[in-house]
Amino acid sequence: MTRPTGIPLSVLDVVPVFEGGSATQALRDTVALAPKVEELGYHRYWVAEHHNTPSLATSTPAVLVGRIAAATRTLRAGSGGVLLPNHPPFVVAEQFGTLEALFPGRVDLGLGRAPGTDPVTARALRRVPDVDGHSFQRQLGELAGYFAPTDPDSAVLAIPAPESRPELWLLGSSHASAGLAAALGLPYAFAHHINPHASLAALHHYRASFRPSRHLDQPRALISVLATVADTDQAAARVAAPYLLGKIWMRTIGAFAAFPSAATASAHSFSRAEQAFIEDLAAAQLIGGVDTVRRRLGELVESTGADELMALTVVPDQTDRLRSFELLARAATPLSPAAGPAASVRI
Repeated sequence: MTRPTGIPLSVLDVVPVFEGGSATQALRDTVALAPKVEELGYHRYWVAEHHNTPSLATSTPAVLVGRIAAATRTLRAGSGGVLLPNHPPFVVAEQFGTLEALFPGRVDLGLGRAPGTDPVTARALRRVPDVDGHSFQRQLGELAGYFAPTDPDSAVLAIPAPESRPELWLLGSSHASAGLAAALGLPYAFAHHINPHASLAALHHYRASFRPSRHLDQPRALISVLATVADTDQAAARVAAPYLLGKIWMRTIGAFAAFPSAATASAHSFSRAEQAFIEDLAAAQLIGGVDTVRRRLGELVESTGADELMALTVVPDQTDRLRSFELLARAATPLSPAAGPAASVRI
């Protein structure tokens, strides 16, 4: 099945663990989902990096990228992203150079700078403190150098990186990350699902400041957005409720072992403050029926100028999850005129 013509769609997967499930099952669900979205015409499938987070089973992007690439034929598999300060750049170059050698033309290396964990776990990862605020840029330069060494006789070569170069992307959710991607001439992936109010300014800054490089001749940007699509707005709100309740838990209790199940979310009585938080969060994302999401998607693409859209769909039932990706593909068809205001998400 070919995805209808429109903005290229991709998947961002944080490999969520829900009540009653396990990290093992979440990983298997991810591998099973990848070929199904490939059939729908999705372009990329990226996995995040989180550590010491029981509700997110995505601690080793390189391993998952290889498994996803092996389970698919044309889908680009990648990291969204490798948190570079947690790793020696040399090792990252070896890992992703090997992946690109095994799956040529199908591997993306998205790079971020956030810790993705707490300070105690950061120490367990041997993460070195950024004493001058420039260590990430130095690590990026070192990593890029392994993929394009200036001295072939160098004492240290990240085999097979020089001959197998994945597509590099810089990830971020701020004005600063947009400026760095522009200065380095890298494609930029903006986390709209994290910081939607900064999207427009960050992407404008990226394009205005972009410098062509060996990586890219002109700016290219994607945005990642929370997307839950169902047959109606009400059904989408119900399907999205477990993740949205999980977001409330993050604000109130911090870390938790698993995202709430559909039953837990259904039984929860949302307070006015919680409902207001959910409505504010959802208003900038893509939660609704096809018509609502088509309208919001059109507005989002027009305002940001994004070249690609990456969907983060965190729902407990895998049938609902796949259905959401199917309906999002339908919503991404050439956009028709708006037919009234979008509905708010009420749980």
